[in-house]
Amino acid sequence: MQDQANRFDYVVIGAGTAGCLLANRLSRDPATRVLLIEAGKKDTSPWIHIPVGYLYCIGNPRTDWMFNTEQEPGLNGRSLRYPRGKTLGGCSSINGMIYMRGQARDYDGWAEATGDPEWRWDNVLPAFKAHEDHYRLDGGENPASRGNLRFSDLHGHGGEWRVEKQRLRWDVLDSFAEAAVEAGVPRTDDFNTGDNEGVGYFDVNQRSGWRWNASKAFLRPAKGRPNLTVWTEAQVEALELEQDGTAGLRCTGARLNRAGGAVSVRARREVVLCAGAIGTPQILQLSGLGPAEVLQANGITPKRDIPGIGRNLQDHLQIRTVYKVEGTRTLNQLAATLTGRAMFGLEYALRRTGPMSMSPSQLGAFTRSDDSRTHPNLQYHVQPLSLDAFGEPLHTFPAITASVCNLNPSSRGTVEIRSSRPGDAPKIAPNYLSTEDDRLVAAQSLRQVRRIMGQPAMAKYNPVEWKPGPQYQTDEELARLAGDIASTIFHPTGTTKMGREDDPMAVVDSRLRMRGVKGLRIADAGVMPAITSGNTNSPTLMIAEKAASFILQDA
Repeated sequence: MQDQANRFDYVVIGAGTAGCLLANRLSRDPATRVLLIEAGKKDTSPWIHIPVGYLYCIGNPRTDWMFNTEQEPGLNGRSLRYPRGKTLGGCSSINGMIYMRGQARDYDGWAEATGDPEWRWDNVLPAFKAHEDHYRLDGGENPASRGNLRFSDLHGHGGEWRVEKQRLRWDVLDSFAEAAVEAGVPRTDDFNTGDNEGVGYFDVNQRSGWRWNASKAFLRPAKGRPNLTVWTEAQVEALELEQDGTAGLRCTGARLNRAGGAVSVRARREVVLCAGAIGTPQILQLSGLGPAEVLQANGITPKRDIPGIGRNLQDHLQIRTVYKVEGTRTLNQLAATLTGRAMFGLEYALRRTGPMSMSPSQLGAFTRSDDSRTHPNLQYHVQPLSLDAFGEPLHTFPAITASVCNLNPSSRGTVEIRSSRPGDAPKIAPNYLSTEDDRLVAAQSLRQVRRIMGQPAMAKYNPVEWKPGPQYQTDEELARLAGDIASTIFHPTGTTKMGREDDPMAVVDSRLRMRGVKGLRIADAGVMPAITSGNTNSPTLMIAEKAASFILQDA
């Protein structure tokens, strides 16, 4: 007989951004037993909580799954590091902390793709607000927002997900913002109204200068609930699937490795997969669910041929342009000496400000790659520093980086297991720059950066293009150079997408229930039919908020 201690009403797999929120919401009912399973360790590393600590969390097996992409033809044969959070809080413990919802049109597109108005912007906005705690509403203030709307019409206060203003600014970034305005980009003080066009400083998920991850936000308030169990260092190896009469398959639990031993858990009501756009399709395929040819090639007998699992991978590829500047100090010089670094530490210790409180990108902009676009399709991440690649040393000369990405790539990739062993990393092939439109947008992006850097507001810094270099001018040259210098912003989505019943590639329905498998739901960035027009962490929280409401309604 199954040990009663391992029987729960809900088993949530993955204690990342979505899983932490779901565990909180589902365990509110004291009569409901919830198990949250995380393969990584507790979020006790100090580098998780100091904002600049992402530099020490990404590429660290203590907090990162340490994935890499396959060699990418669109990147001229390069393979990219592909960080995924492996700790309580998941990617919210190692990401850039930028609070970004995307555009209203993203969610209206989801509603069209699923045939369900639940996913329209007007219907997801309450889910964003439900957990938001925005600093501009502290003290009861309610400033005007866009049009006739008050700030509180668009933002929430008192929720678990803290949103704050950044605690530093840079003269050279202020000048870049002015140059963007001169180039035709409007100013904005809020990227999260449903229309994120404009230039301004990003709001961040921090509290008083500390990173605010999903573990702090949603697990801390639930700590002590006797009906919530959290297991760390427990890796799910496969789902338990049983034949449900003539109705098909039912997911009844999961098999996992915990403390070196095999453990099985049972779910009376539902299993909810929240392992992310890479981890979730990997677990499904290891369980015999996915494209039959992929499973058979890896020695796994298909329990159900579901061709969409691991397909439709979308990601934001950023092109990192670097400009040398004069007449100002950038982080390159400030961090070059032991004294400078010591001053950073002292300032952070005393005031929680300065470079140690920095998110990876401070200034943002959303605009169009050309006038034919009906909506902003480019996002800028601008930084007062430069380096050859993430994890490499800063350059010795003063410089800034203006990274620009295509928000709505048409390239689609795949995630596939490479063996039947759960410990083997999956094959991740984003297929970056594999379409003509993506290559065109890449070339247009580089030209637009040049146009902004050539505006009068930047003239006092005498900017000189160092990467990719002004000698490259044609679309073909610029697209090839983009392949040489571009890198991911770590936004994988879409690999278990939701869609209409007649969509053969849809993996879940509009209520996030797995097609053809009862008792199984997916709630992570993988369910996005199309990637959002901006950073994906907070949209993932919204998905989890909606999933919690669906689960409780269906119960």
